[in-house]
Amino acid sequence: MIPERFDLQLRDGTPVVARPLTPADRAMVAEGYRRLSPEARYQRFWVREGQVIGDAMLDRLLSGAPPEHAVWTLFDPARQDFPGLGAASFWRSESDPKEAEVSVTVLDAEQGRGVATLLLAVLWLVAYRHGIERFTGYTMPENLKALRWMRDTGAEGEWDGYNAVFRWKLGDLDAIPATPAGADLARRLAELSAVML
Repeated sequence: MIPERFDLQLRDGTPVVARPLTPADRAMVAEGYRRLSPEARYQRFWVREGQVIGDAMLDRLLSGAPPEHAVWTLFDPARQDFPGLGAASFWRSESDPKEAEVSVTVLDAEQGRGVATLLLAVLWLVAYRHGIERFTGYTMPENLKALRWMRDTGAEGEWDGYNAVFRWKLGDLDAIPATPAGADLARRLAELSAVML
């Protein structure tokens, strides 16, 4: 059984908590979206307008549960103002139950701290436990940071004519490269697998 929360640390030693998001987190998710820079909002959600995430997106994001859908957050419990650092989710493919689309969002000020890699590791193991063998992620070709991170964590990329499409093979840990992000992912997977699998 997958625990409902994990007490972890970022690379710099900051204590953080990882847990699934629930409908009770609706206001927190909307606030996190509002705090994204316009550029980050565009790179992640492909929209430039609006300070508030729509009800339809919130409903979709916060409804459902594994094995079809999962969404986890990472937060700093010591922060008084807004503890959220980022969130990640997957949706299982209707046409191929061994594949799921994954997405990760990290607040601008928290990027470069290993938040995305830690969230990927959590979702990786949640998905794998539910029979998902592949993750697919999409990003815009100009989002060089995301492209580099996907490649550095072991995803194979291709261009579909509009987006960069990356795929991770969840059962092939040997495909994780010896990059800093790859080493971080491998360490996180080993750390979490002891309590998740």
